[in-house]
Amino acid sequence: MKKSWISSSFLLLSLSVVILLSGCSSKGDASSSKDGALNGKKETLKIKIADINTNPTFRVALDKGIFAKHGIDAELVNFGSPAEGVNALFIKQVDVAFGADFPLLNAVSKGDYAIIASAGLATDEASTEWKLFVQNDIKTAEELKSKKLSFIRGTFIPYLWDEYLKEHNIALSDVELIGQGAFDESYIALKQGAVDGAWFYGSVLNDKLGALAGVHELTDMSKTTVRLGMGIVAGNDFVTRNPEGIANFLAAVDEAGGYAQAHPDEVADLMYEEVKQPKESTIKDLPNNPWALGFTQAAYDSLTKQKKYMVDNGIIEKDFDLDSKLNLEPLTKALPEKVTYKK
Repeated sequence: MKKSWISSSFLLLSLSVVILLSGCSSKGDASSSKDGALNGKKETLKIKIADINTNPTFRVALDKGIFAKHGIDAELVNFGSPAEGVNALFIKQVDVAFGADFPLLNAVSKGDYAIIASAGLATDEASTEWKLFVQNDIKTAEELKSKKLSFIRGTFIPYLWDEYLKEHNIALSDVELIGQGAFDESYIALKQGAVDGAWFYGSVLNDKLGALAGVHELTDMSKTTVRLGMGIVAGNDFVTRNPEGIANFLAAVDEAGGYAQAHPDEVADLMYEEVKQPKESTIKDLPNNPWALGFTQAAYDSLTKQKKYMVDNGIIEKDFDLDSKLNLEPLTKALPEKVTYKK
């Protein structure tokens, strides 16, 4: 009996030691995990990004691991135009979107949204890619009077038409604007003769239109006074809840823009693999469309000019303070040297 009691006591003591050691080990792991979170590991931000098939920047960030490196778990949601992507913010289909000044201002005028970065101002070189194709019987701008002209709904194209026509002494009321949802729809309308003229962007479409019988290129945007700003917009609530994550997202996008410019052949391969865009088109478009995040006085001035046009023409029903619609804190944290605009 004595031997049995000793054995039982030894067994109980052994179990106690095991339990004690297990408890210490568990506590140590938890402490280590907490310390790791405090020692610079980036929290992952899940984010849905509005995109279009011809834009390589977000795809580069995803494919090359740039988003992952910055702690961004990104999902790209494709639309027919940037304006459609901006509109998707309203129904929370996406968290962030990009576009020209027009759709960005339209978004922030309608609710609790903020412009969080400029993605670069279009240069003269970039503006040459916006080309006006018209029916073959139209030889001059003056002959556009009384014609049916296409525009993509929710975009700056009515503004472009207005400015271009005014330069040739034609009022916007002297033509009939036909709204369409995407460039493919405009292409079909022009091909079928349902419209007399339409603006198109990018070498893929421009090459396609150049080969289309019955139409010809009349001019391009570089020959007008219009130049476009481009930026990124998000819901204020999403930005407020994720300031660190948004800063990381913007840093990743900026890095991806630089990578795309430095590796055109890789980007061309990627775009062909994912959306079947001809490699030569990607290589041709890239130099004219650099993504360089920041926010300058020029970016602010571009937004101001576009807002005035939209307010004056009733596109924005109620004027607003532009500064109140800028949230540049995450951008300033991510890329401080690139935020030179001061309120």
